[in-house]
Formats: sequence, C-alpha cells, structure tokens
Amino acid sequence: MPALLLDGKTLAQKTELELAQRVEALKQRNQGEPPILATILVGDDPASATYVKMKGNACERIGMKSLRVELPSSTSTEQLLAKIEELNTDPNVHGILLQHPVPEQIDERLCFDAISAKKDVDGVTCLGFGRMSMGEPAYGCATPMGIMRLLQAYEIPLAGQHAVVVGRSPILGKPMAMMLLNANATVTICHSRTRDLPALIKQADIVVGAVGKPEFIKAEWIKDGAVVVDAGYHPSERVGDIELGPLTERVAAYTPVPGGVGPMTINTLIYQTVESGEKSLASE
Repeated sequence: MPALLLDGKTLAQKTELELAQRVEALKQRNQGEPPILATILVGDDPASATYVKMKGNACERIGMKSLRVELPSSTSTEQLLAKIEELNTDPNVHGILLQHPVPEQIDERLCFDAISAKKDVDGVTCLGFGRMSMGEPAYGCATPMGIMRLLQAYEIPLAGQHAVVVGRSPILGKPMAMMLLNANATVTICHSRTRDLPALIKQADIVVGAVGKPEFIKAEWIKDGAVVVDAGYHPSERVGDIELGPLTERVAAYTPVPGGVGPMTINTLIYQTVESGEKSLASE
C-alpha cells in the first residue's frame, strides 16, 4: 500500500487563504494597516537573498507587508544590534527575521538574542527556545514548528511514539526534539557521530532527518510502517537527508523533497507574524 504523502506545499497554500482572511480582519481593525515582517539581510549571499525574496513574496500573497532591510557585508555586530533595536521599538513591525548566515565578523547568536521575544516569529532566540521547551507560550523555530503543523494536519499520532531525530542544530534538531517531547512522544536525539546509528533509527516510529547531508540516512535503516520526515534539501541533487525512493511503498507516511517541509517553513514564519500582529492589536 502506497505511503501517505505529507504534502506541505498544498497545506501551505490552504493556510495562506486562511491567513489572508485574518490579515484583512486585522487591517479593518487597524486603519487599513497590515502586519509587517521585517527581514534583515546582511551581505550579498545569493542563496540568502533568494530566501528573503521568497519570504517577501509569501507576505505579499496574504496581504501582509514585508520590510526589507539590506545591510552591507562590512556591517559590524554593533551596527546590526542597533538596527534590530530600531525594529524592536517600531510599533508597526510585528515580526523580525535575521537571515542566516551573517558575515563572520558578526556575533550571530548575540544578534539573534537581541530580537524581542514578542517579535521573534522565526523562533531563533535562546529565550524563545527555553520557553518552548518548558511548555510556555513562544514562537517555535519555523522549520520544526512547520513540521509539527504538518503532522497535526495529517493527524499523525505522536503520543507514545518513539521519534528519532537525526540532527542537533539549535534551530532544527534540538527544538524539533523538544516539540515532539512536549507532544508526548519518546524522543532519541542522534547525529552524524552517533554510534550504531542504523540500529537506533530502526527502532523509530517517526524518523526526522535533519543532519544536513544528502541521503545520509539510508532506506534500509528505516522500518516498515514508520513516518518519515525529511527536513533536508540539497538543490544540486534535488534530494534531502533521507534516501526516500525505496521507502514510498513501505512506510506509513513521508514528506516529499521538495514540497514537504520546505513550504511549511516559510508558511510558519508568516503564520506566526500574523499571530504576533493579532496579539499586538489585542494588547492596545
């Protein structure tokens, strides 16, 4: 029996229609002004510029504004911090995104953590991670939160399931593990240096590939009937972190690459920005 396709692209499109209605309602309550997502791009990395443009396009599709802040590659940590503080105090800005990576002379973590928790719609601050881990209100990191929304939309059971997350990055693997744990899954965190990795993955009811290496996780390591979430994407090969080809007929569900996790990342960013706009208006 073919596996259930966890179609992030279609879900993101459906969600955008709902978000457009929420934005319109916000505009009617706010003198016609929509929520604003500020994107900060430091330097001229072409991939980063493409990602920022995609996020701006997503904002436009739902009637939201995108404020593009472009800084030269020579920008210092102090200059970037000053720009972030300016956006933190701007009442018209509801979300702030600092595009990763920044030039090497900048203290990226310091700058991430300077973003106000109320506007941290990309879920990159230590404070946001801590609150989310403790089960307190916070905006979750966009990619793992997008995965959680995708699993929820397709009614994938999580409670009591053994989830194996392969990857430990601060904006993907670690928050993914905490979100699954908060959803009552039993979670094992692995990485590329984990001993006997295939045996651990073989135990998984849910496998999340977030290791950042093309098809690093082999199909033979994954048991029949598992739910497979591939959070990686390697454009030159058009593959993710998991060898998906042999799995589509024997697992319970899987995310395609591309079209699975990727669209949900940007969708979650704008979803959380709309939510921030609603909270801001409600507190006035």
